[in-house]
Amino acid sequence: MTYSRQELLITTIARLLAGCRLVATGASSPIPGAGALLARAQSGGRMRVNVLGSIRNDFLCDGGVELFDLAGQGRLDAFFLGGGQIDGQANINLVGAGGDYPQTDVRWPGSFGSGYLYYLVPRVILFREEHTRRVLVPKVDFISAAGPTGEAIYRPGGPIGLLTNLCWFSFDRQHRRFRLESVHRGHSVEEVRDNTGFDFDCPDTVPETAGPDEATLQLLRTRIAAEIGETYPRFVAQVFPDAAAAQ
Repeated sequence: MTYSRQELLITTIARLLAGCRLVATGASSPIPGAGALLARAQSGGRMRVNVLGSIRNDFLCDGGVELFDLAGQGRLDAFFLGGGQIDGQANINLVGAGGDYPQTDVRWPGSFGSGYLYYLVPRVILFREEHTRRVLVPKVDFISAAGPTGEAIYRPGGPIGLLTNLCWFSFDRQHRRFRLESVHRGHSVEEVRDNTGFDFDCPDTVPETAGPDEATLQLLRTRIAAEIGETYPRFVAQVFPDAAAAQ
């Protein structure tokens, strides 16, 4: 069955969100947003989804403030975080790289509430399409949001894994290591190793990431494309051109 890289990532995200009650996505997140909307559709409406920046699918009255309140109250089940750098202990860097902070050679947007949400949201999916040693490093240059912490620190939240354009890693919070769970179609374990700057666990046999079936593709290319297109029209024009033309 023919499907795009983006459709595979969206489908994988929806699968990872199964069973959630409330999911939120942040800014500049068309793929996580589409994945959350797909999971909502597949749940029969039992899941609530908030897409930041949407008109129809952003029910927060006070933006980030209300989002942080939901997380603090234990009502937000899943969220997405990325980073300019991500290391093997699931630390993420959203501040900058190269040199000593604050005189880094490269500056990024900043941490915002990533550390807070990382500690409180039980199902944080790390998402970064670029899978290179430039991004997946042995140790981040600056910790914007820390991976698992000591038992003395109250922390109901944390990462469940990392999704990239090559593969899906689960994350073992106890041992603070990623484990390669599946490799996307057209890629290999060797390619993942060559492009990953940190060590990770790997089973003897690594399956291919399950792709979308025909019914899921139909749902993605019609209803979900229309829903996410309200917030990300350029993304839909690129990935779902037929849906964009029909709008």
